[in-house]
Parts: sequence; C-alpha cells; structure tokens
Amino acid sequence: MARAGLSGERVVAAAAELADEVGFERVTLSALARRFGVKDASLYSHVRGMEDLRTRLALYAGGELIDQIAVAVAGRAGREALAAFAGAYRAYALRHPGRYAATQIRVDQSLIAGTPALRRTAEITYGMLRGYGLEEPDLTDAVRLLRSTFHGYCALESTGGFGADRDVQASWDKAVDALHLALEHWPRETGPNRKKAEER
Repeated sequence: MARAGLSGERVVAAAAELADEVGFERVTLSALARRFGVKDASLYSHVRGMEDLRTRLALYAGGELIDQIAVAVAGRAGREALAAFAGAYRAYALRHPGRYAATQIRVDQSLIAGTPALRRTAEITYGMLRGYGLEEPDLTDAVRLLRSTFHGYCALESTGGFGADRDVQASWDKAVDALHLALEHWPRETGPNRKKAEER
C-alpha cells in the first residue's frame, strides 16, 4: 500500500534536491526512502525502479531548465537572446549541479516527444537560431555547437578547471561574443546534404 502523502511528484522533487546535495550518481531509492522515513518498498508504488527515477528526474530538471531559459530570452533576439539563453543555462548548471547532471543522460526520444516542457526546448532553441537565418541541417549543427560549448564551460567551471588569472565571467562573455559571430557568419550547408534536410 502506498504511504499517505507520498506521490511520484514528491519522490522526483526529493530526488532533485538530493541530487544537488550529494550528486546525481549517488541518488538511490534507499537514500530517498530514508529521506521520507519509509521502507524502500514504499517507493515502488510511485516509481518503477532506478531507471524510471533517473528518467523522470532528467525530464523534471530539463523542464526546470527550459522554463528558466524561456523567461530569460522572452522578447529578445540576436546576441541579446543568445546571451540571455547562455546565462540562464550556466546559472542553472552551477546552481543545481545534480539536476543539471540529470539533464545530460540519454532519454528515450519517445518520452521527450510526450513531454510539453521539453518540446519547448527545441522550439525555443531553434527559434533563437532561426533568428540568425539558419535552416536544417545547419540548425542541428549550431545546436550541437552551443550545447557542447555551454556544457564544456560549465563542467570545467564547476570543478575549478580554469586556473589562469583571468576573470571567468569575462571569458564567458567573450565566448558568447565568439558564438554570436560564428552564428552570424555560419558556413551554410549546400549540395546534397541541404537537399536531404529540406526533403525530411
């Protein structure tokens, strides 16, 4: 029997808090059960196991992240939108390291397609990049560039990986400037690859 007061939503929210405290990889059902003062078995009425919990945590955190990005970029375009997007991404990654780590795991695409908050991720990201005049397959290439740049920078910053005597924020701002220039002068895809993308 499910314990009164427990729900799938409460379990996932508690997992998000725990992930930020101890790290995403150290979140377990036993640790969550102790947090609620229940037996491990009580949680199985709300999550099917660790894989289900990790997936639901990834979707939960991804929804939080895109909500914050959406607020930041609203009404902005060009470099201003890019800087707002990047800033919101970095702020979330540094403020919620465990939740952010959850957003990096691979999740079944059918689950993402059925999650409104995460569908907004594509809408907002691609919408911002279309402001630079990009179309497929250049859009996908640009998304990969942004994601790898933002993720790599945040991963290094969070572990103290930048040792040079240079302000980290100043380097971040310069990186955003460089991305803006790259997007403005993007080497457009031509030939067969462009045609295949247009036919999809």
